[in-house]
Amino acid sequence: MQRPNVDANGGAGTWDDKEYGLSTDVVHGTVVPDAATGAILTPIFQSTTFVQDSVDQYLAKGYSYSRTGNPTVRALEHKVAFLEKGAGAACFSTGMAATVSVMTGFLKQGDHCVLTNVSYGGTNRVTRKMFQDLGISFSYVDFTDPANVEAAIQDNTKLVFSETPSNPLMTLTDLQAVSDICKSKGVLHVCDATFATPIIMRPLDFGCDLAIQSLTKFYDGHNMTVGGAVISSTPELDERVHFMQNMHGNIMAPQTAFLVLQTLKTMEVRVLRQSATAAKVAEFLEKHPKVDVVRYPGLASHPQKELADRQHRNGVHGSMLWCELKGGFDAGKGLMDTVQRPWSLCENLGSCESNLTHAASMTHGNVAREERLSVGLTDGLVRLSIGLEDPDDLIAALGKALDKL
Repeated sequence: MQRPNVDANGGAGTWDDKEYGLSTDVVHGTVVPDAATGAILTPIFQSTTFVQDSVDQYLAKGYSYSRTGNPTVRALEHKVAFLEKGAGAACFSTGMAATVSVMTGFLKQGDHCVLTNVSYGGTNRVTRKMFQDLGISFSYVDFTDPANVEAAIQDNTKLVFSETPSNPLMTLTDLQAVSDICKSKGVLHVCDATFATPIIMRPLDFGCDLAIQSLTKFYDGHNMTVGGAVISSTPELDERVHFMQNMHGNIMAPQTAFLVLQTLKTMEVRVLRQSATAAKVAEFLEKHPKVDVVRYPGLASHPQKELADRQHRNGVHGSMLWCELKGGFDAGKGLMDTVQRPWSLCENLGSCESNLTHAASMTHGNVAREERLSVGLTDGLVRLSIGLEDPDDLIAALGKALDKL
């Protein structure tokens, strides 16, 4: 199979026609040395505009203005599409820019969207605080049962929006089952798979039309940049997403694209190490007397363990988990105030540094308690993002803080 590729100038090219493993793909896939200099890294094309040879040859080189397209950004888009097995990808300034562009691109006044009732807070907020005011309706349903999704689809439904594993509850969606329902109804299925990354699961493998990645998280993995991507299953969908990106003006910056092109080379190594450590931390928490519940897809106690094993590749389940502390709100907040290094108290995830957050007082502090509880965001829920530190150091610091509660 001839592999799609771009040269360092962002143009179409080929790497070679061999089939490689994932480890090789994340390092080399779609990128070849710069034709002019032999530079092994894609150059940063920090240019607003691109000179044209003539009116008749306008866009002959593929670029005119960096809001519409930039060679460095295009190189990252090809790489992301290659790793996610899509027909194309569009890279955005943030993950939320990617999400908003999907919604504006495929929903209009009078349309309806079925959205998981457990989603990233920014996704939920933009539907309630902006899109509903624009005359678009949403049904927020439990995606753990595909029958709930099918029942929520209406005549004017244009989009089904899943997230798996979900943030922060780690619930899973059977993507193939939901995709089959969507195809039978003529509805697009988009999945935010930020927690999974293409190392664990590719939504397009399960019939999804579109996939969203917050590149801020595991693609970057170093707390350096913010970014997002939309991966499309067909050229037509990719063209629509890029059209919306051009109108919104929310394309990723070339400097950011260059950095992510480098950091993603270690994504597989990081995700595998983080997942192995996360399993150890989850097992420790499950046995701790101050902990009521632990949810991690790799644990036998996870309610959807069968789906996790079927949908996640090679028994890898990611670096994210949560636990419910005995003592509720005060215990959750207390852990934030007592846990020490190597843990950090901050709201990003997927990076080299392990961090934790208390949902009720931090990420969902402005959500009414009744609304939180209705979807399972309990008072003592603590979300943990596992980094690359020594597992014994993480467990020791966590145990010491828990013992003080």
